[in-house]
Amino acid sequence: MASAVSTKASPVHPPKITTVKALVESTGTSSIPSFYNFTPYLRDEPIANDPEDSIPIIDLSLLVSGTPEEQSQVIHQLSNACSDWGCFMVINHDVTESLTKAMIGSFQEFFDLPEEEKREYQGNHVMDPIRCGTGFNPSMDKANYWRDFLKCFAHPEFHTPNKPAGFSEIAREFSKRNREVIIILLKAISKSLGLEESYVEKAANFELGLQLLAANYYPACPEPEKAIGIPAHYDHGLLTTLVNNGISGLQVKHNGKWFNVNIPPNGLFVQVADHLEIPYLSSCCRDTGLNISLSSIDG
Repeated sequence: MASAVSTKASPVHPPKITTVKALVESTGTSSIPSFYNFTPYLRDEPIANDPEDSIPIIDLSLLVSGTPEEQSQVIHQLSNACSDWGCFMVINHDVTESLTKAMIGSFQEFFDLPEEEKREYQGNHVMDPIRCGTGFNPSMDKANYWRDFLKCFAHPEFHTPNKPAGFSEIAREFSKRNREVIIILLKAISKSLGLEESYVEKAANFELGLQLLAANYYPACPEPEKAIGIPAHYDHGLLTTLVNNGISGLQVKHNGKWFNVNIPPNGLFVQVADHLEIPYLSSCCRDTGLNISLSSIDG
């Protein structure tokens, strides 16, 4: 009769780790813990590389100050982008490059705060107005995501951490400028549907709708082929605008193929969210360095 032997099994869930950043800095390991292994894995699917089939680009300046013919052309382009891709790039907008860099820098300073200071903002509910945390959800039996995050409500009430210094002022201006871009786009989308330009805003009660300012922090991963920052998902709301710090990783699925999202300098990536349309999104890990992506979600 075989006897039972007690062995110390590897944990299914991680030990009490505050953030991925803390894990990386405390271990300095060349491999990731097993609870960060993610399957099924997106790299098993091909990545499209066809210059003739690329994410559409919308010139916002032509919507604002172009001739009637130019405005009509861009509205048509926007209609095709929303119906065919569910996403697009925006150039020549009023979210300045210096403001975007300042916002990314402020989020970097927040993530660099001591762990005990960040814990002050660990929310327990998805509707907490300020919430920071990591990719681990102990209520779900799944692999961890290789990311830390900070999420703040920016509208109709504005909430941000009171540290680091200057964060709140920069976040308020950044959110305001992004909201202005969204309003211009919603008006154009209404027109593209043959509706009065404020139709979508009124139908969605946009003025009282929620605007969420969020940052995802992806530390350099020693085994990026095994981990994932955010799995394939849908975005909630009306529109999401996204910028990053120049390190790629975001992907979208179009016609059954994954496409890398390479945001142009000072461009915005805009995602048509599930109140308008539902495409796929994914963010993969990269080993090329720290990646921070910022999103402003409206609706």
